[in-house]
Amino acid sequence: MRETLEDIAKKNVSTTTLRPNFYIFVRTKLLVMDTKLTLKLNQEIIEKAKQYASEKKLSLSRLIENYLNSLTSEKSSNELQISPFVKSLSSGVKIPADYDYKKDRADYLDEKYK
Repeated sequence: MRETLEDIAKKNVSTTTLRPNFYIFVRTKLLVMDTKLTLKLNQEIIEKAKQYASEKKLSLSRLIENYLNSLTSEKSSNELQISPFVKSLSSGVKIPADYDYKKDRADYLDEKYK
């Protein structure tokens, strides 16, 4: 059964009608309060961080919040999931630690252009 707009509105979701039968849904968070935090940082680092945040179209506060969230998230770095696409690129061939790809490439090119 399809949800009606009234059902969606009851779930704290705002909708905007752009055209008939075309809606944009924006889920809002309730009971989330931002708290002010004061930090002492090197001025040069602050300026670099502001520039980086500006390039990413983020506020410096949001950038720091995202970073702290990534540090404190429940998933450890050992539990990172590898996407199916990246898994598909793996051939399963083990490459020796002392493999000299430059020499191998040079040998290939020498043979090719004899």
